[in-house]
Amino acid sequence: MTEKSMDLHFTADQEAFRLEARHWLTAHVPPAGSLPSLDTAEGFEAHRAWEQTMFADSWSVVAWPREFGGRDVGLLEWLIFEEEYWRAQAPLRVSQNGIFLLAPTLFEFGTPDQQARFLPPMASGAEIWCQGWSEPDAGSDLAGIRSRARRSDSEGGWLLSGQKTWASRGAFAEWCFGLFRTDPEAERHRGLTYFLIDLATPGVTVRPIPQIDGETGFAEIFFEDVFVPDAHVLGDVGQGWNVAMATAGSERGLSLRSPARYTEAARRLVALYASRAGDAKARRLSGDVAQAWMDAEAYRLNTFFTATRVLNGGSVGPEASANKIHWSETDLAIHRTALALLGPDAERHGGHEGNAWLDGYLFALAGPIYAGTNEIQRNVVAERMLGLPRK
Repeated sequence: MTEKSMDLHFTADQEAFRLEARHWLTAHVPPAGSLPSLDTAEGFEAHRAWEQTMFADSWSVVAWPREFGGRDVGLLEWLIFEEEYWRAQAPLRVSQNGIFLLAPTLFEFGTPDQQARFLPPMASGAEIWCQGWSEPDAGSDLAGIRSRARRSDSEGGWLLSGQKTWASRGAFAEWCFGLFRTDPEAERHRGLTYFLIDLATPGVTVRPIPQIDGETGFAEIFFEDVFVPDAHVLGDVGQGWNVAMATAGSERGLSLRSPARYTEAARRLVALYASRAGDAKARRLSGDVAQAWMDAEAYRLNTFFTATRVLNGGSVGPEASANKIHWSETDLAIHRTALALLGPDAERHGGHEGNAWLDGYLFALAGPIYAGTNEIQRNVVAERMLGLPRK
């Protein structure tokens, strides 16, 4: 494959890999909806057990080196696996913050000791990670964080103080990655350092944040002179912004949201439309259904194009921001159209089909906000991709 001419056909080995993954998933995926919500203590542990089942047969992180629990296959094989994973309606990945966001950053910036220490328990689900980005006065403005870390030479590390909020998976996670200001006199994007923090360390207080349904998918985390050793600094001291941008690139680009999530939802949307095509209201929505399907497929093709560029030595770059806008708005469009097709049925309870679509819609509403609001991403696209001047 080259960037100018992309072969959309898979090799015989890749198709064999797909078939192997499909067979394993068919044999092992629990029935859809059988696990409790991962935003509850019971569900969190049930999803952790699923991660351990995958890890035991080397399916949890297929693209990683074998020494860390992977299969040492390529980026395209990972995308193939994701297609099969979503086709099988497998459980959501409770370890996604670690394996999809932190792990690529560890591969790029981590020392061999850090990789050996953190990657295997991340892959197995033994240690689940949460994000320590947002703060009460610094949401999408990551450079505006105020949480600080001061040097403790006598202990060989740092003392962290401050507060993080909206920490995804924070209510039940064991570890947190995030930015702290190590030089309060430095400019906004400088003097930041990226830390890996054990949440069992004295001085850490985790307060779950109930969502509208009462479940705790997020938490706020307070740090009071929390000691973090030098060995748990990722990248260079004071260069945390560059490290964090690598994580953000994974969050907005290839890693966090594989296209299979949306192509599978679009396939279900088409099936829903077909089941109601005799209804006049449904027929009026045919254009919206077709557009949602095309947008999901466009994201899939663009992701394979991006993966090809990366495999040829390129990088994701600021295009990750355009990517994030597209997948978040596609997700919303798919679910809005489904709810319009369902009409009042979308509000029925008791295991009705509308429940899944309504739950998906409520989650999709957060898409334009998390991973950096779409307003911020449009600024990035304007300035870094289109070369437009700042206002």
